[in-house]
Amino acid sequence: MQGGVRHGPDAASVAIGTAVGARVSDGATLQAGIGAVPDAALQGLTSRRSLRVWTEMFSDSVLDLERAGALDNDVPITTSFVFGSEELYAWLDRNDRVRMTRTEVTNDPSLISANPMMVSINSSLEVDLYAQANASRVAGRIYSGLGGQADFVVGAIHSPGGQALIGLRSWHPKADTSTIVPRVSAPVTSFQMSAVITEQGTADILGHDQERQAANLISKAAHPDARDELWQAADELGLHPERNR
Repeated sequence: MQGGVRHGPDAASVAIGTAVGARVSDGATLQAGIGAVPDAALQGLTSRRSLRVWTEMFSDSVLDLERAGALDNDVPITTSFVFGSEELYAWLDRNDRVRMTRTEVTNDPSLISANPMMVSINSSLEVDLYAQANASRVAGRIYSGLGGQADFVVGAIHSPGGQALIGLRSWHPKADTSTIVPRVSAPVTSFQMSAVITEQGTADILGHDQERQAANLISKAAHPDARDELWQAADELGLHPERNR
């Protein structure tokens, strides 16, 4: 989104968002980070009902849910800041449907986990075979702050029926490289999420040992052009995943 103008998500983001959305049921509580993938995921939830929102920030996709009747009108939308179009800001002005509070409140894992069926939807720059996500640095330089991703991953997986989802393209178009890598080369933003989802498929993480996590990431989430190298890297790291291809 630039200059208050909304831009539609690309095909890969739509595919990822659709897969994410399929895991969200009526009555869930939502948190979505910044980016095309979280936006696409929320845009695919307009047919759900009684959804709640507890998030560090939100954008126009939450307004779409509100207008579609997907949100629980008896529960306020809780957030610490909003970023979006002029239309969104006009709706937000003096709107008692939205509860603005401090980040220390919205990002408190104990408060996050108290929400029913908390679903954390975030993106990342890369994920490694140990299910560690880097969402903050590129070539050693800060790309984005850590934000609340780590807080919401922890809070979501401790919520009854909750899940923490990381969605990203399997191949970075500008860097021309796989986003599923042997090991991240930057500080870890989050780890041990419920699942990693790309346009290739869904790799379940939580509840599996590290060998199965690596196998799922390679066979289900990684780009086909990167899989052979990733299988070799997994062997070198001692993960020895089964090659269910």
